[in-house]
Amino acid sequence: MNAAAVALLLAAAPGVAAAESVFFDDFSDVAALAGAGWTLRSERGHPGVPGAAWGPVQVLDDPAAPGNRLLRLQAQTDGTPAGTLQSQLCQQRRFLRGTYAARVRFSDAPSAGADGDPVVQSFYAVAPLRFDFDPEFSEVDFEYLPNGGWGSAATRLYGISWQTARIEPWLAYNEATVAPGSHAGWHVLVFQVGADATFHHVDGQLLARHGGRNVPVTPMSINFNLWFSPGGLGAPSAQPRRYEMDVDWVYFSSDALLAPAQVQAEVDRLRRAGQPHVALQDGAAAAADERCNF
Repeated sequence: MNAAAVALLLAAAPGVAAAESVFFDDFSDVAALAGAGWTLRSERGHPGVPGAAWGPVQVLDDPAAPGNRLLRLQAQTDGTPAGTLQSQLCQQRRFLRGTYAARVRFSDAPSAGADGDPVVQSFYAVAPLRFDFDPEFSEVDFEYLPNGGWGSAATRLYGISWQTARIEPWLAYNEATVAPGSHAGWHVLVFQVGADATFHHVDGQLLARHGGRNVPVTPMSINFNLWFSPGGLGAPSAQPRRYEMDVDWVYFSSDALLAPAQVQAEVDRLRRAGQPHVALQDGAAAAADERCNF
């Protein structure tokens, strides 16, 4: 059986997630983020440029859809660590098996200043790396590199499932699948975490199946992050370069491996019901370690 067939088999049931097993946020109000379990990163450190600061996020009106609102992450740099600002938003660490999804707008060029910095735009779930090669480390992510980075100048989108890592010197054990080329614009990103495999989908199409020791084993937080790959910033300049990533909504269904079309149907149902936020009721208890620094 090929990967596509396996994914369809796993995602075939149940067709509708139970209400108590769902997490959803429509990002309608920046003031509501903390009450909905979100933490805005302030601690310096990995990932990104050493010495860079972490800044705020915004919730703003969607120019393409009156009445809709968007979460906006911004990162900017003048080419120096002291002049670099990145942004990360973390949900509570209580998600493991199930379906994770978000509608995200990637961008290839900055909204201000010249282009060329190795910016990374990401949606992922992660547990803390407590020490080098922590066997309980877990991470599944989408990471978009419009200006290259990580040893390649190519524009590409990654779907990655992680086993473990060491930060310094960097050494990682993971399985990565690449979708080459530009992915600027809006995309529905879905990854499923099953007992034996993870699946990444972009706009309803299967990108990757990863298995073995790369499958998460411990509760994770849901994160959005906009940062710069260290070691390759563009030249210093008087005008900072500002990059943006927008998020329309985020959704999680505990234990249910939903197909992308089922996810969209559930999101549409919640929006029609006027529910901007749904708290997960039957997932793992929120972990004591609630770091927003990875």
